[in-house]
Amino acid sequence: MDNLIRHLPRVLVTFLPVILALLHVAGVVRVDVLERIDDIIFDTRLRATMPKTLDERIVVIDIDEKSLAEVGRWPWSRDKLALLVHELFDRQKAAVAGFDVVFAEPDLSSGLHQLQKLAKKEFQDIPEFANAVEALTPTLDHDLLFAQSLSNRPVVLGYYMTSDRDGRTNGQLPQPAIDSSIVQGRKISFTSWNGYGSNISSIANAAPVAGFFNSITDNDGVVRAVPLLAEYKGKYYESLSLAMVRRMIGESRLELGFPPPNFFSRDYQGIESVHIRQDDKTLSLPVDHRVAALVPYRGWGGPQGGSFRYLSATDLLHGRVPAQTLSQKIVLIGTTAPGLLDLRVTPVGSAYPGVEAHANLISGMLDGRMLVKPDYAMGYDLLIVLAAGVLLAITLPLLTAVRAVMLTMLMLAIIIGINFWLYLHAGLVLPLATSFFMIVTAFSLNMSYGYFVESRSKRELVHLFGTYAPPELVDEMAKDPKSYSMEAQTRELTVMFCDMRGFTQLSEGLEPAQLQALLNRLFSRLTQVIRSNHQGTIDKYMGDCVMAFWGAPVPVQDHAARSVAAALEMIVAVGKINQEHRQKGLPEVGVGIGLNTGSMHVGDMGSDIRKAYTVIGDAVNLGSRLEALTRVYGVDIVVSEYTRKKADQFTWLELDRIRVKGKQEAVTIYTPLNAADHTNTIKQEMSIWHQFLKAYRSQNWDACDVLLLNISKISSRKILHDTYIKRVQELRKLPFDATWDGVYSFDTK
Repeated sequence: MDNLIRHLPRVLVTFLPVILALLHVAGVVRVDVLERIDDIIFDTRLRATMPKTLDERIVVIDIDEKSLAEVGRWPWSRDKLALLVHELFDRQKAAVAGFDVVFAEPDLSSGLHQLQKLAKKEFQDIPEFANAVEALTPTLDHDLLFAQSLSNRPVVLGYYMTSDRDGRTNGQLPQPAIDSSIVQGRKISFTSWNGYGSNISSIANAAPVAGFFNSITDNDGVVRAVPLLAEYKGKYYESLSLAMVRRMIGESRLELGFPPPNFFSRDYQGIESVHIRQDDKTLSLPVDHRVAALVPYRGWGGPQGGSFRYLSATDLLHGRVPAQTLSQKIVLIGTTAPGLLDLRVTPVGSAYPGVEAHANLISGMLDGRMLVKPDYAMGYDLLIVLAAGVLLAITLPLLTAVRAVMLTMLMLAIIIGINFWLYLHAGLVLPLATSFFMIVTAFSLNMSYGYFVESRSKRELVHLFGTYAPPELVDEMAKDPKSYSMEAQTRELTVMFCDMRGFTQLSEGLEPAQLQALLNRLFSRLTQVIRSNHQGTIDKYMGDCVMAFWGAPVPVQDHAARSVAAALEMIVAVGKINQEHRQKGLPEVGVGIGLNTGSMHVGDMGSDIRKAYTVIGDAVNLGSRLEALTRVYGVDIVVSEYTRKKADQFTWLELDRIRVKGKQEAVTIYTPLNAADHTNTIKQEMSIWHQFLKAYRSQNWDACDVLLLNISKISSRKILHDTYIKRVQELRKLPFDATWDGVYSFDTK
């Protein structure tokens, strides 16, 4: 006790994350990120434990792109659907069929409606016309043909519920699944809607069993659950998957499973499960507080996913499927065609067919392989957090660092082990993120408390340099924080300027939000290459330009080589971004990169109002000029001779000797070649190019013409060659100049 009193501040610090965790679990303070992490844990665990095997009992009849191409765009005329139903039951002998589509409007495609109007108006005086229309009615009334095909067949129709502000309704609902009096007086959080879109009465009467095909979309846009029962105006209806299982089983009734009365559940108002009873047999389906079931996904979705067999609807319509292929199979009619908008984001795919979600539920119900987040999940979470938190708060201050780590790891292993065991053996999806992060945070705070003063200098360093330098360099600086400051210094560094090409034209063709997203995506990718992959320091973003440098705040000897490697990787990254853009129909982007190495001033510079850790000097200005020259020479990267000398491990192509505006000193510029360019053709090109530069600088214009012609046959650097062709044409007009040094001067920045 004396030790605890002495370490009371550390105990109180440890209790802070415990209190926050308890408030989160109780719903007083919601930490959204923890809920998102629990979702990620569930998704990951689900993918890891999926059976990934074919369920041969269930077949999806797919209104796919092939079917739309052969039969026509959706919706099809219902005489074709009648043929499909006859094929399913008469020739294929299917056990039960469910429609993941709704027939909300009459089918007027046959023209019967217009003929009947003509018979009553324009041709009412011609009884022969009316008689002919009446005789044609049985073959032209497609809704009647479809209804007749459904009649007395084991068919389950689909419909959808809505929550429109107007509470709009359409079509005819089936009979409620349960008697409302069963739940009267109980506070059950049924999923509730105020509208629906159902099937027209002639079809609904022919196939009176129906289920809604709505799912529940979580806050992150992912479909993980489907309500088995839902409420509309005080009545309760069943889902498509539940209705199909009941239809498959035969004559059955639905019952609700309430927890048996005991000390813990005597005031509980919810439902634990939904029971399908047939005589003395019972199929129990666990549900959560929304009377919903988590979808037990079997594997990856779609025709190639391997969980369920897919048959194209057009193959059935045209008799290309052998007879009795679907004998005693559960059949779901749905679509994977992207244009019909029945693709969902799920834990196992971002474009998952909605019809397959119902197939997974049916499979899970029949196998008893259902997952559920029980109502007592919050109580479980509270118990784990409280027990683990109190134990850590009392024990950690009394332990050495090594034993504290061992205790923390043991507790994490226990809570993770219990959680996974309950998932695998009982299908219980219980929260884990809150207790996990509470334990980790409590341990971290407790251990950090004793080193608070020592860590202050590191925090100050991170505050100064964290937004500029990559984390690896900040960690290195933290080992000796007194050696680093924002005070200006003169050092040899390498600076990079990276500018987006065609930005003005690009910005005119995109909406502001699209342009912002494109720039953010591009800059994020390039920044990762500079900071994370090659330990560069981001100086600033200037519109569509990125400025970075190497060699500060942490001195490195190979700053030039790192900058060149970063530039080459950035070009590859932009190429991958353009591949993504081509697939999405977005405009492609280009970048130009200039690199220069030299003496620069680096430090915290600016005004009293705003400062930045930056570099200045003539060497910086030259780097900016080199970036602008990428357009002139038609290359992605232009590097000065100073950088090239410091990075001789790369293969270089000399571009020119130039004199930029504002400087008298000439500089040779190069472009680096990446690994993919090391081919025999490139070697041949470089050999000819070196001969050309020698001829060019010796003013041998005839040789220049021949060499440029030869190199243009094997090289794709058209802009570079065209630039020199124009120069040669202009210089040929001038007399031979023995004093000419081969330097080209640029008069603009």
